[in-house]
Amino acid sequence: MRTLTKNGPDYSPKGAAMADLQTQPLDSLAFDWVMITLSVVYVSGLYLDGWAHNHNKVDQSFFTVWHAFFYAGFGLVALLLTGTLVANRWRGRSWPTALPAGYSLSFLGILIFAAGGVGDLIWHELFGIEQNFDILLSPTHLMLGAGLALVVSGPLRAAWQRPGKKIGWRKLGPAILSLACLTAALTFFMMFSHPLMSNIGGRDHAHFNNEIGQIAGVVSILLMTGLVMGPTYLALHRWSLPPGALILVWGSNSIVMAIIDYEETGTIYLTLAMLAGIVLAELWRLQLKPSATNRNAWRLFAFGAPVLVFGAYFVALLYVEGSVWTIHMLTGTVILSGVVGWLLSYLIVPPAMPVE
Repeated sequence: MRTLTKNGPDYSPKGAAMADLQTQPLDSLAFDWVMITLSVVYVSGLYLDGWAHNHNKVDQSFFTVWHAFFYAGFGLVALLLTGTLVANRWRGRSWPTALPAGYSLSFLGILIFAAGGVGDLIWHELFGIEQNFDILLSPTHLMLGAGLALVVSGPLRAAWQRPGKKIGWRKLGPAILSLACLTAALTFFMMFSHPLMSNIGGRDHAHFNNEIGQIAGVVSILLMTGLVMGPTYLALHRWSLPPGALILVWGSNSIVMAIIDYEETGTIYLTLAMLAGIVLAELWRLQLKPSATNRNAWRLFAFGAPVLVFGAYFVALLYVEGSVWTIHMLTGTVILSGVVGWLLSYLIVPPAMPVE
């Protein structure tokens, strides 16, 4: 491709350089590190606001200190993306190539989040501040969540487009942190199904001790398996993740979920148990080396990882407060979480196709 002049195509070196500006997307690891640093602040604001709602620290006003921190995080990432877009457009890049590769959807997320923020202000004024489960199911909050997920997953998409499968922490660090932020966003809006928020199966939590509650508890564990394990399994298929990656992604998720309700009896022990299960899952991954070319190891890991994590949770739960769930239900729920992981492995790494 060449730029056009009044006399036709410009084949000069300058014309070639301008053509490259129009067609080649930017790619900057430094930008990824800045973006993910601001994204961590952004997601921290989400969890701080969730903690405030969960502890009755909010009033019937949209303008709270918790919202201020949350929206300040949004403002930082919005400023970075918008400023980069405008600056690169000013330098002569076309609109499609003005943002680094992988960040177009992040900019879309900014627009969705901004629209959701305006809608949330109106929603609060019309219907009041949401409480309990309402905060997670409010349409404007779901819109905010969708925008946030698109924003913070930018470094993950950027790294996906670069060549290479076995990459170290320096180059893949932003993508792994981005995966952690994305997972945190997903579990935040389904926190009522997270075991560290609900003490699923606990003897002292009567809402899980009748038949409907037991069904809800089992389904919640299976749902969390998909939300927490699924995105990471996809990343494992794309890269040979460096040691400690699962501890960061899954471990940070356990910690932030526990912080929202840390005063709950036994939360610290349940969290430590899940962290121990995550460490065991990571050690097993490093031993098995699951990959698309090592399918047997991939299936074993996909089944075993959730079994280790949620199995550790239930063992700790029995120690902390006991359970009225039968041994059949407890062990069966753990095994079913492994089945969910195993089935996900077939979606991500399907069986080899026959040669036509």
